Amino acid sequence: MTSDATWAGSMPAVYDDCLGPVLFEPFAHELATRAAALRPARVLEVAAGTGVVTRQLRAALPEAAIVATDLNAGMAAEGARRVPDVEWRTADAADLGVPDASVDLVVCSFGAMFFPDRPAAYAEAARALAPGGRLLFTVWDVVDRSTFTAAVVAALAEVLPEQTPQFIERVPHGYADPAVVTTDVVAGGLAVERFDTVVLPAEAPSARSLAEGFCLGTPLRFALELHGPLDELTDAVAARLTERLGEGPLSGELGAHVVTARAAD
Repeated sequence: MTSDATWAGSMPAVYDDCLGPVLFEPFAHELATRAAALRPARVLEVAAGTGVVTRQLRAALPEAAIVATDLNAGMAAEGARRVPDVEWRTADAADLGVPDASVDLVVCSFGAMFFPDRPAAYAEAARALAPGGRLLFTVWDVVDRSTFTAAVVAALAEVLPEQTPQFIERVPHGYADPAVVTTDVVAGGLAVERFDTVVLPAEAPSARSLAEGFCLGTPLRFALELHGPLDELTDAVAARLTERLGEGPLSGELGAHVVTARAAD
């Protein structure tokens, strides 16, 4: 596992507390609503993280059997603590460890950007899906379509102008081209049924909480640690963010692609 896909120690809890409600909850509701419309009996969530989407899926599909997986054992453990009424497993997206044609719906929220071999991960989802089943997933649009993330990127450039970490642009927002995503899905043996670019409103309690979430709760942390004391760099990013976004509760927008792909009948 590379540092770009590593969440260890306190990172999963910080990630969930600071970024879960801000970045992931809006699209969790979107995914759960779409999932409920498909009426699956068996759901497999991939790269479930700390369970932001899992919690929404459980509420939207109270009768469904749900298995949530994540590559990071720390993430899965935090998810199991927060959403205990589903089955949790540690599993690689390219090797999910479930029988062929055993689920009706595979869900993945903002995980595909981290997959080292995306067509292989889509092929694994296709293998797990029953005939006519669906893969439902989200990936971030370009950075500039998300207010808070764009502000964090700008703040990082001001704090570390000579060696600005590129993790945000390179990984979570580096898989934004619809043509590339579609090509990968088709290469995995699935047919793209819907491809929607969606912009949703978002709120954050403060610029400080955003800075802590990104700097302490994501793999950006590892890049920052190469440039100095993490607490000092987090303080500096928080100060620049506050200058850009203001004090107190913040409002913005989030841009992402929501994709539905269908397995062969």
